[in-house]
Amino acid sequence: MNKIPVIAIFDVGKTNKKLIFFNEQYKIVYEEYYQINEIADEEGFPCENIKELSEWILCKYAEFAIHECFEIRAINFSAYGASFVHIDSNGKLLTPLYNYLKPFPENIKEQFYKQYPTECSIAKQTASPVLGNLNSGMQLYCLKYESPEIYAKVKYSLHLPQYLSYLISSKAATEITSLGCHTQLWDFEKNNYHKWVFDEGLTSKLAPIYSGDKIEKITNNDTQIIVGMGLHDSSAALIGYLAEFEEPFVLLSTGTWSITLNPFNYAPLSEVELRQDCLCYLSYKGNPVKASRLLAGPEHEIQTKRMAAHFKKAGDYFSGVKYDNNIIQFLKSSKDYVLDEDSSFEIRNLNTYLNYEVAYHQLIADMVAQQRRSTNLVLNDMIVKRIYVDGGFSKNEVYMHLLANIFTGFEVYAATVAQASALGAALAIHHHWNDKALPDNIIEVKLYSV
Repeated sequence: MNKIPVIAIFDVGKTNKKLIFFNEQYKIVYEEYYQINEIADEEGFPCENIKELSEWILCKYAEFAIHECFEIRAINFSAYGASFVHIDSNGKLLTPLYNYLKPFPENIKEQFYKQYPTECSIAKQTASPVLGNLNSGMQLYCLKYESPEIYAKVKYSLHLPQYLSYLISSKAATEITSLGCHTQLWDFEKNNYHKWVFDEGLTSKLAPIYSGDKIEKITNNDTQIIVGMGLHDSSAALIGYLAEFEEPFVLLSTGTWSITLNPFNYAPLSEVELRQDCLCYLSYKGNPVKASRLLAGPEHEIQTKRMAAHFKKAGDYFSGVKYDNNIIQFLKSSKDYVLDEDSSFEIRNLNTYLNYEVAYHQLIADMVAQQRRSTNLVLNDMIVKRIYVDGGFSKNEVYMHLLANIFTGFEVYAATVAQASALGAALAIHHHWNDKALPDNIIEVKLYSV
């Protein structure tokens, strides 16, 4: 039997770990999900079980050479960012994979800003709001001063996507999408590491820098395989859109965070934008991508649970609620229907709503009002007239209609792309493994009008 040529992508999220095979037309021909329970670090804070994750990837890789149905020509990785894996000269793990949500030590923060008393300028130059452990550069700084004996043993500190690639290729790399992801390491103005990174000698712990389309060639059971360097998942998700659409657009990627990515806003990040949680990513080719963030997923979860308890409905009842313009007109007739950047459903009294459906429309109206403020931060009156929405909220009819209603003058599309981050990781190394032209219509879109 002729085997199907594929590229294998390990897509590692906080919750789900996925192995996905794309054929030469970038259709998914195989999917496998794997879940790993969190463990605790030495201080008892939850963190990724990096050893189990590594074992799973190596186990799957061992199966590639003897797979009956697929010829694995290439492998790449997409994974969440802001997470360093510290290894010694033998590739051995030196620390847990610390959770980027772990509170950052106040004494280390105070020490850093006494040494470098220009908090605002460093944040601006590195396009990184001050976010504690979400600034992965600060993780390395913290390790240097809190655990100097471990820091001395570090050969490389690799961001998670690059560590996963290293497991297979043995190639240590610092890849630019991970480097340009609110790390506080990269000076966007000088296109190099920031001065504080050199001053601290951190570059001695960082592997050589590569763009996201670079590869390493390895042999697995006498078969040559292309291995990508791995990409930060948010930046990877953008790649398919840039390949598919020529007209300027913003991508609203929804999930836990609703992240607005504008690859067509070339203005430097301002202090005003920075104070409002804007940042810049680097594309896999090294271009700045301005972004804003809104923590929308957890808010939706909290409020739908509150509504379910109040109206005595199932926890997922919202998934069956259809958009009803009559409800919106009814809500607009109320003096409480005010939508601005301060709209907050958590302070609304559920007793004022006739039923769950009405309350849910109000919740989403409040959420899209906040989203308008967040997205407008990176639109910046540029030439963009299209908004593509992917992720969980793109499938929510109420959300999409209300988003289109609030973004008048824009074409608002729900985008359907299977496994966007994994697809982007595959497309990034397309020309290394696939001699066929990129197919059309790898992303399906649905227009929502006012």
